[in-house]
Amino acid sequence: MASAAAPAPTTAPTLRRLYAARFVFAAAWAALLLASGSGLTTPAKVLLVVYPAFDVAAAVVDARSARTAAGPLKGLYANMAVSTLAAVGLALATTSGAAAVLRVWGAWAIVSGLVQLLVGVVRRPLGGQWPMIASGGISVLAGASFLRTASGDDPSLTALAGYAALGGIFFLASAIRLPRRG
Repeated sequence: MASAAAPAPTTAPTLRRLYAARFVFAAAWAALLLASGSGLTTPAKVLLVVYPAFDVAAAVVDARSARTAAGPLKGLYANMAVSTLAAVGLALATTSGAAAVLRVWGAWAIVSGLVQLLVGVVRRPLGGQWPMIASGGISVLAGASFLRTASGDDPSLTALAGYAALGGIFFLASAIRLPRRG
């Protein structure tokens, strides 16, 4: 990925809007997940599938803004594939309980975190990417924690709300740090 072309002139403004939207979505999603309770209720199941589906949609928007940058595009396409698999996996896992959900979410957090970290590294010249790099690394660690929690006696999904909220804060920080000029 290190051989990426320079970012398109419209990338920074598009990313700023996209990152701000991702912050709003993540905050709302986390609040709704907490409000739905700790069990796998129907609203919780829907939310669990919607989160990676939103990630796919955001990656599509991101890819459209980064058409001239080959490095980020590869990572964004990988993210689309991984998040699509996560949405399907979570839909299936919600029928098997919280431990299964945490395993799928944990695996997704690890892989998508690595992708986010790499895309952030490639986009460093654009500016405002250190929060994305940090978020990717934290996502990998959080994913490992979800996998560990899944094997515990009483796995809970409430940590996913914190994960989403923290990720949203990193998106907001990156949106603020992106340069105003294209």
